[in-house]
Amino acid sequence: MLVNDLDFELPGDLIAATATEPRDAARMLVVSRSDPSRLEHRIVRDLPSLLSPGDLLVTNDSRVVPARFRGSNTETGGRAEGLWLRDVAPGDPARGTIEPEVRGRTIWSALVKARRHRAGRVLAVQSRDGFPSPVRLEFLAPDPTEPGAWLLAAWDNDTPGALTPEMLACVGLAPLPPYILHARRDAGLEQDRPDDLDRYQTIYAADDRTARHSTGSVAAPTAGLHFTPALFDRLENAGVGRAPVTLHVGTGTFKTVEADDLNEHPMHAEWCSIPDPTRARMNSARRVIAVGTTAARTLEAFAALKDTPPAWLETDLLIQPGHTWRSLDGLMTNFHLPRSTLLALVAALFPEGVERVRAIYDEAIRERYRFFSFGDAMLILP
Repeated sequence: MLVNDLDFELPGDLIAATATEPRDAARMLVVSRSDPSRLEHRIVRDLPSLLSPGDLLVTNDSRVVPARFRGSNTETGGRAEGLWLRDVAPGDPARGTIEPEVRGRTIWSALVKARRHRAGRVLAVQSRDGFPSPVRLEFLAPDPTEPGAWLLAAWDNDTPGALTPEMLACVGLAPLPPYILHARRDAGLEQDRPDDLDRYQTIYAADDRTARHSTGSVAAPTAGLHFTPALFDRLENAGVGRAPVTLHVGTGTFKTVEADDLNEHPMHAEWCSIPDPTRARMNSARRVIAVGTTAARTLEAFAALKDTPPAWLETDLLIQPGHTWRSLDGLMTNFHLPRSTLLALVAALFPEGVERVRAIYDEAIRERYRFFSFGDAMLILP
């Protein structure tokens, strides 16, 4: 499909700079895949009355890492801001251009916004509250496996051998998307709020990820941000089940597509997993409703396998109109960026494809729904 078909104009004041409180008070536009006339303006806490006994909500339980950091050049004092993407372990293809051990320091792949990028420069990283910290980052070389990223040697002057989770616990901020930070700036709000780390995390994010590929996410599975314990209790009392999957969200999920044809877009890859109990519950469910595009992508990636599924799968599945859905009946999601693969996935749920989505988004804009990560929700029923 042509990427221009996924474009739309959005008034800047509809980009949500902060989340709705309480979480389940967000507005929710309810539509149907099979009935174009259905268009209801509800709120998230209405979910128990919109679903049926035997339905199953599938949620992505990946935990968001406090991956964003701020610092300054130790030589010039120039400011820098970055986003940790992953640790680069020995044997990783990205390490081919640097020393095997780099003096025993942890190697990061990170996106860094700074005036100059040059091997040997060192950043002094700020603590979360803006004060000096003992964490240092040395530029090593561009990451050959991640466009725009650099390999950084990371260490803690006060704690030799400190690992990434310990360093990010000291300096890491919520990895809010740039459009939220811009919206806050335009509204005269503080760039970082004390509750961001909590609010940009689902209440069901897994605490202990001991399995392989347990790096966590650098962006939130945002549809899940709307749920509260009380809402889950009401859903359970209504006979609606819940089961987890895991997909560690990368920055590629939200990147706009630069190619003219979506088929020419180099789709990002992400690690995902479906536990056996979730598979069993899906097989007995009346209807499967994915909470978020990341949960939907996980279900479809595994459904496409012909052999016995592995515990973890790295998927670069691109879902667009024409896709044959194998594992889900509906989707709860937020309103997405124009020219994005997420918008193409949503369009694939409707027989009319992108035309239906454009009509729904036109209605959402007319009714002044809030867009993107901290915005309102849409429930797509069968």
